[in-house]
Amino acid sequence: MPTTEVRATPALGRETLADVREITLPRPLFAGIAGHVVRKLTGHYIEGEVSERKAFGLLLGRQAGTTLHVAAVLPLLANMRRDPDIADDMDELVDQYAIPSETPNDQRGWIAHPRELMDAEDFCDEHGLAVVGNYHTHRVPWPQDPRRDTCTRLDRLLAEESGQWVFIVSATDLHRITVRAFYEGQNDREADVRLLPAAPHAISIDRKSHR
Repeated sequence: MPTTEVRATPALGRETLADVREITLPRPLFAGIAGHVVRKLTGHYIEGEVSERKAFGLLLGRQAGTTLHVAAVLPLLANMRRDPDIADDMDELVDQYAIPSETPNDQRGWIAHPRELMDAEDFCDEHGLAVVGNYHTHRVPWPQDPRRDTCTRLDRLLAEESGQWVFIVSATDLHRITVRAFYEGQNDREADVRLLPAAPHAISIDRKSHR
């Protein structure tokens, strides 16, 4: 159950990200997310990528009123979860708030590397975008929640006051990957994710070359 401590960028206009009610996601970008998830969960890793069966990434976009347009997806390569300077604090949070699962607690969670966050901000500056959310996978079905397509208590805790949208990628069935979005991980603040045909504003980021 990957989670993060990434913080959001400031509001994009008169409305804030909290006002978003609909999120448009071009199908090629959704396919990129799904491909990232399937690749990682089946044990296929690219150079420089952490060898873990979990996928995490950032969503970059623009806001127009109450609609958020996702324009780029940035899969992340590095996970600082086991960094000695961070691990103890994350272990404490996971032990206290995570629901027991087959994944050991010391392997749960994701903390983005500062270098990749700076790369994202640079990319946004170059293309007139902002970091508007992040996605992570839920891959282990629970008896009370077989689809695992909503946020957990730990997700909500880590997203609290982040000002970002948390995209949950349900990967309990790799043949039926779905995505839902929740503001700051709150399940009662869901936006409708609408998949669109290929859009001219969609930007595909190749992590093999963009470093």
